[in-house]
Amino acid sequence: MRDFNNWFSCFKESIATYDYYADFKKVIKNVNNIKIELNILNSLIGSKNIETEFEKIINKYPETLKCIPLLLAVRDYEIYAKDDEGEFTFNFKKMNYTTDDYKKFMAKTGLFDMLSNHLINNLIDYVYGVEIGLDSNGRKNRGGHLMEALVESFIKKAGFVFNDTYFKEMKISEIQQKWGLDLSTLSNKGKTVKRFDFVIKTNANIYAIETNFYASSGSKLNETARSYKMLAEESKNINGFKFMWITDGKGWEDAKNNLKETFDIMEHIYSINDMENGILSKVK
Repeated sequence: MRDFNNWFSCFKESIATYDYYADFKKVIKNVNNIKIELNILNSLIGSKNIETEFEKIINKYPETLKCIPLLLAVRDYEIYAKDDEGEFTFNFKKMNYTTDDYKKFMAKTGLFDMLSNHLINNLIDYVYGVEIGLDSNGRKNRGGHLMEALVESFIKKAGFVFNDTYFKEMKISEIQQKWGLDLSTLSNKGKTVKRFDFVIKTNANIYAIETNFYASSGSKLNETARSYKMLAEESKNINGFKFMWITDGKGWEDAKNNLKETFDIMEHIYSINDMENGILSKVK
């Protein structure tokens, strides 16, 4: 029997690679898409008559409006705002209010002050910074992909071959069709669509694998542990089918008890340390 505390003590702080922190290709592409419009708006920096000049710009170059949300670190073309004058949803792709309303928006959000008081020197440089900040929200997705890539590298190292003895992103229905298994208990008789990150085929079994890495805590971890515990229990009576969960990360610290409950009943729950020690080469 494995000891949970010893197992958990080997969890990693991070699996971040160098390109995890920022997707500069994406940032540069996004800025280049609006570089001309930003250069036009640059004329407002240090302006002594910014309201009049702003009105002239959006009348002559209405396409510059699409840059405004990004100056507030907002991706959408619509921005909602309210005050004692009422509620407004400004559209920055196609003007839906008067130019006076858009000037009020610029003034009340503080953008006019930032530009006229020369708090920044160049909108292109400023937007690069905004894009980097917004891109940091994508780290969660990149983190998920990092874990998948790491697990796949160990699957290959164990000798499994892509689209021959291991497969990616397979639905329950696809597993049933390919190997003739009855997985109706896992899909609520076909009512639930479930997709596994990886599927491994050995001589004796089909292993359906879920992977994740949690660098930080959150309520989702408890839910994940409970759902995978249920999935493991539902899989026990299916001949030739095994459910495997590969997880890691110090984010589990706050959900440690729930993870232990799943660990105690689940045969195939592994960590990065387990993979490093060749566990995938031992599955049968």
